[in-house]
Amino acid sequence: MQSWKTEAAIIAAGLLLSGVMVRQGIRAWMDSNRTVSVKGLAEMEVPANQVTWPLVYKILGSDLNSLYNDIHRMNTTIAQFLKEKGIEDSEISIGAPEIYDQLADRYSTDRPSQYRYNVTTVITVTSKKVDLVRSLISEQGELLKRGIAITTSDYRYNVVYEYTDLNSIKPQMIEEATKNARKAGEKFAKDSDSELGKIQNANQGQFSITDRDANTPYIKKVRVVTTIDYSLED
Repeated sequence: MQSWKTEAAIIAAGLLLSGVMVRQGIRAWMDSNRTVSVKGLAEMEVPANQVTWPLVYKILGSDLNSLYNDIHRMNTTIAQFLKEKGIEDSEISIGAPEIYDQLADRYSTDRPSQYRYNVTTVITVTSKKVDLVRSLISEQGELLKRGIAITTSDYRYNVVYEYTDLNSIKPQMIEEATKNARKAGEKFAKDSDSELGKIQNANQGQFSITDRDANTPYIKKVRVVTTIDYSLED
């Protein structure tokens, strides 16, 4: 009888000890899985370092040979103007003329024109000299003196400003975004009576480059949002 009671007491003590260990294990597991996910934002304004400027002109005519000569003369005049202002040959691209033949368009409902052909020609400047090109855009009216009217109403051809040196500012922006994420995590931990622990997981996020606003497309806003998971400790 006494032996049975002793064995029961030992079993009860073992079960109690196991329960305590299991409870401590569960608590430790729960503590190890206490995390907070926060985001950190970094933004920077940078000047565009590349510009693409399409110069578009249109001419009308009915004689292809005459149009060819006019196009050659005008292309030469525009290229000469650009080079006089500091644009290099390697930065100038002359596209093939786009010719619309009114008589060949069976579906046109427009009234017949005295000219058969409507020709659009695009000369494109692609340059790193952004400030120079911006000044030339405001001076393009000078081409009127040379007999060329540049078209600005064709929505297909717009001046495009780009920022192509993202790799040079990535480390700085990632560092700033990470610091801002940690500040957010520390605030959350303080509000929950916890301490911010180590990084459990981190996602750099995608960089975006947009115009600062509609009026200054040559100033770019670079933006990145990082997402970081921190552990929380008591």
